[in-house]
Amino acid sequence: MKRLLVTGGCGFIGSEFVRQQLANYPDQTVVNLDALTYAGNVENLAALEGNPRYEFVHGDITDRNLIDTLLKDKPFDAVVHFAAESHVDRSLLDSGPFVRTNVLGTQVLLDASRAAKVDKFVHVSTDEVYGSLGATGLFTEETPLAPNSPYSASKASSDMLVRSYFHSFHFPAVITRCSNNYGPYQFPEKLIPLFITNLMANEQVPIYGTGTNVRDWIHVSDHCRGIDAALRKGMPGEVYNFGGRCEKTNMEITLLLLELLEKPQSLIRYVADRPGHDLRYAIDCSKAERELGWTPQVVFSEGLRDTINWYRENTTWTSRVKSGAYRQYYQQQYASRLA
Repeated sequence: MKRLLVTGGCGFIGSEFVRQQLANYPDQTVVNLDALTYAGNVENLAALEGNPRYEFVHGDITDRNLIDTLLKDKPFDAVVHFAAESHVDRSLLDSGPFVRTNVLGTQVLLDASRAAKVDKFVHVSTDEVYGSLGATGLFTEETPLAPNSPYSASKASSDMLVRSYFHSFHFPAVITRCSNNYGPYQFPEKLIPLFITNLMANEQVPIYGTGTNVRDWIHVSDHCRGIDAALRKGMPGEVYNFGGRCEKTNMEITLLLLELLEKPQSLIRYVADRPGHDLRYAIDCSKAERELGWTPQVVFSEGLRDTINWYRENTTWTSRVKSGAYRQYYQQQYASRLA
């Protein structure tokens, strides 16, 4: 793979993937296409400015003319598709952007990539498309899709589009699905970075319901190593799940963060549960381990400490993020609940 097109490379996971690709493959060029919506931040890749193997293109994946021109003018060996609206709470307020970006945008990319005859198309999805688990069991690649939020429904729709292009056109597409990511550069609307930054400022942290919802946590670096393995070793038409084998309730995460940041439990504030809140996610990643030679490597306790230290050392980054487009949403969604 000499030339990669990465969509959404200024986001949390996409930027980690871009950094890894350029660090690990000296003969590879990466073109990063990003619309720079609220969660896309060019600062995430500031260290790559001036790198002759990296190019940034500002644009929207739903812009058919742009996408067609980009793929015709700059032939790519592969496309790795991260770009998506990804926050469940936002999808509950307005599902329109999720349908537009996640479904229509994926369709535009598929058509252009097929016309350009790319060798591989990796579609990065989520375990949320599987719905909710009970107290036992794991999501496998064969688990039926049963999305319960507008966000996960839009991602499931895009997954089905990708699957259809493989079966209808023999298009060389692979789908990856992962559990909850954490690590540096994560936009502070997701649980771990939101709680870290709130607690650092001695602000309350909102717990949905009773805090018993369970998630499987994977460090973003492990996830991106998995995506790379799917890109280079994955079989077209296949789905690969990536998880950290680290199930924690939201309350467990909260108490651990309070302990590590030496903050009192009085900063916990219980808020009304969100609609359609899935009870439990847990990933069986044995297929990826068996077929791709991938395993999660970051121990959660160590990864969480490193993540806290990153936010402590990068308060300027966090302040700029929170004072930008995120501010109004942050105030509406969380500050009102803590009043």
